[in-house]
Amino acid sequence: MKKARSICLTGGAGYIGSHACLALAARGAKPLVVDNLVTGSRDAVEWGPLVELDIRHTEELTQALLARAVDTVLHFAASAYVGESVTNPRAYYENNVGGMLSLLTACAAAGVKTFVLSSSCATYGVPKTVPVTETTPQQPINPYGMTKLMCEQMLKDIAPQTGMSYGILRYFNVAGADVSGMLRERHDPETHLIPLTLFAAAGWTQGLKLFGDDYDTEDGSCIRDYVHVSDLVHGHMLALEHLSAQGGSLTLNLGSGRGTSNFEIVEMVERLTGRSVPVEIAPRRAGDPPMLVADTSLAYETLGFKPQRSDLATIVADAARSFGVEAVHAISA
Repeated sequence: MKKARSICLTGGAGYIGSHACLALAARGAKPLVVDNLVTGSRDAVEWGPLVELDIRHTEELTQALLARAVDTVLHFAASAYVGESVTNPRAYYENNVGGMLSLLTACAAAGVKTFVLSSSCATYGVPKTVPVTETTPQQPINPYGMTKLMCEQMLKDIAPQTGMSYGILRYFNVAGADVSGMLRERHDPETHLIPLTLFAAAGWTQGLKLFGDDYDTEDGSCIRDYVHVSDLVHGHMLALEHLSAQGGSLTLNLGSGRGTSNFEIVEMVERLTGRSVPVEIAPRRAGDPPMLVADTSLAYETLGFKPQRSDLATIVADAARSFGVEAVHAISA
């Protein structure tokens, strides 16, 4: 980046946030992490100070930002499970929307000038056409997606009133791990497909439950766009460079631009590990669209964003290495 800045990452002890801290540290920054550690991991905070704090505590959050003269915030802190949002929507509105309002209030009081929001392809709901562009109508079909859409709108409304430039980055399915092996995906309980498939292959679980095989897709399973976490984080670095260069606020998809079905994930893990994955087909989950694939052309045109590690073979191999799952076959993309 062109100049040193004081950067705060909310949720920086989590999966994506910790990878972003690693990337910032490689650029000479010592990012401040604000995290309540409900889902984050204390030992993932290695590249700057940690303030253990729920972002809904506005006054304390403001003081934390002022104490470090923070001028840039990357907002990763949010509840992010579609199924859980359907069964407990109140918690999602309290944490995601309430947390966003508190954070924006604190940013205004602390004089923050740059804000990057982790948003989601879940804001699109069930798109009528694929791949999904940034102008695709946003019609969420679950509370998680709705909270992310509300956070986007809050940022668009409030940022101009406080002089903040902003980036809204709509993630598709994030997976993999940094090639250094210093970080990995950690959720408790784990709900993401690639880790669960690896666990089943390793025999750490009894098998893999796939939700639905009767979707209107080629093999009947859901199709998603998987983007490597290192590529995703690189997109954040590019967005920060754009904003620091006065390039103007932006809203972009971050994905690989390719769709992968659930059964293709299973096949890749089996090829990589040389082990079969016992699969149980369960009913569809409420709130799951059949297909979500990104059109990433605007991110490329605006930022030069071009994923380098987001082919499925690399994602699965990096994830397997991070979990200590032995790869017995070399996989080429």
